[in-house]
Amino acid sequence: MSPRRRGRLHPGVIALAVGAVITLLCCAGMLGAAFLTDVGGISGAGPASQSGIGGGIGCGERFVVPAGGGRGPVRGSVRGLGQAQMANASAIIGVGAAMKVPPRGWVVAIATAMQESRLTNLGHLGRRNDHDSIGLFQQRPSMGWGSPAQLRDPAYTARKFFDKLKAVEGWQSMSLTDAAQRVQRSAYPDAYAKHEPLATDVVNALADGAARAAGQLVSGELRCAEVGQITASGWASPAKALMGSGYRTAQRPGHHGVDMIARRGTPVRTAAGGVVTHIECDNQSRPSYWCDRDGSPQTPGCGWYIEVTHADNVITRYCHLLRRPTAREGQRVPAGYQIGVVGTSGNSSGPHLHFEVHLRGDRGSGGTVDPVGFLRARGVRVEFLR
Repeated sequence: MSPRRRGRLHPGVIALAVGAVITLLCCAGMLGAAFLTDVGGISGAGPASQSGIGGGIGCGERFVVPAGGGRGPVRGSVRGLGQAQMANASAIIGVGAAMKVPPRGWVVAIATAMQESRLTNLGHLGRRNDHDSIGLFQQRPSMGWGSPAQLRDPAYTARKFFDKLKAVEGWQSMSLTDAAQRVQRSAYPDAYAKHEPLATDVVNALADGAARAAGQLVSGELRCAEVGQITASGWASPAKALMGSGYRTAQRPGHHGVDMIARRGTPVRTAAGGVVTHIECDNQSRPSYWCDRDGSPQTPGCGWYIEVTHADNVITRYCHLLRRPTAREGQRVPAGYQIGVVGTSGNSSGPHLHFEVHLRGDRGSGGTVDPVGFLRARGVRVEFLR
């Protein structure tokens, strides 16, 4: 289905946002500062929503990985994982923290172990086994990973995995499946991505929300993601922009996304790794209008837009682009990959990005959630004007 009347920006909202920017620049001296900002009426303002995300630390704070990096006693479970699986995950996190691997690496490692062994420390399985693979990561003695006894030690196998991962140039900006594959060389490289959401929950549960952090682990201190950074959970801001009209406000209950005010031509980037699944000029079947020119409040449709499908069947939608997106349908893209630029095509009164998040693979309005709460829960910094 095609989006309908998504992102019209009210002139008053634009003026208020511009005034806020000037105030911030004058008071803070932050020329070119990047925020996701609330200009009134944003659903989900206030404390970060923790829906679907384990751990206790919200975005906008610095926090410290617990002593031992998650290696203490393990109680409880995450989405059906047993105590032995959680203990193995805790061992992986402990090794990663000790090696100064940032939390993104912990998520990659745990997702890899989920695919390779279901986080179970497997011995040699004879004919059922893949060659002579052993342990959490199904590493092979014959390929130089270590002796059979060493590969049955979760800490040893985690250390070997992280050694290989750290040697991969640019791994932190890769999609999880690409980073894992560079280490594992699996016959099924696309299988890792489906474990990313559960691995994120495990890291948050065992390391106090660390999967919402971004950047390097320095002296145990972590921060949530700024614009241009990717969180350990694999999410990022889709644009360097100020937040305008919010999700399903009282004034606009049919507005199923958020409007991010930005200059024409501002890069639009994928909010997470995934596959491009839809590109369209949404002109509501009016051949007299084509999306390569500016729209207006009277123009129907979303203009040029693109959709990306991520792990857990989450879909993100990016509307009102200046021209046809630069990606192609079926293309696998990492988080932060430029897919287009901000424009004002379709139902729009000024340059901005209309951004939506859909769950359960539902492209319709019934599948949408508030993008602000969704991004904050995954560690993307969102700041609100008061």
